[in-house]
Amino acid sequence: MPILRGIAMLRRVMQTLYFAYGSNLARRRMRERAPGARIHGRARLEGWCLVADKPGRDGSAKVNLVRESESHVWGAVWTLREEDLRVLDHFEGGYSRVAVTVTADWGPLAASTYVSTLRSAQTGLERGYKELLLEGAREQGLPPEWIAFLDSLA
Repeated sequence: MPILRGIAMLRRVMQTLYFAYGSNLARRRMRERAPGARIHGRARLEGWCLVADKPGRDGSAKVNLVRESESHVWGAVWTLREEDLRVLDHFEGGYSRVAVTVTADWGPLAASTYVSTLRSAQTGLERGYKELLLEGAREQGLPPEWIAFLDSLA
């Protein structure tokens, strides 16, 4: 029994770095989904491009990542406990968790992020979703040109 308790304790303290680039940039969204999450700051993912092509459950598009060697994506790094990560996996239906290396202001970090292979020709971000993207980008101190890019997404 002590071994099982030790394993349970280890699982509670195990943590993962998570790179958020969409609505999970916003602190209020992460408080709802992963209350134990801690923000570390902004980071940049090289070799990927942000697109609005993932079909959402509500019929609108959601942001997604596609590989593109000359592009980059700004986002933020959060530390998540294992239990918060499992809950986030549930909320991020249609996405798969992948390992990436991001560059934070203090150097490179190994992190996880979400990418979807589901693609849709539908366009149009739902207004509340887009507002959450912009809110999170501002909160995380992302560059003004990136915020302008997010604002330009239809």
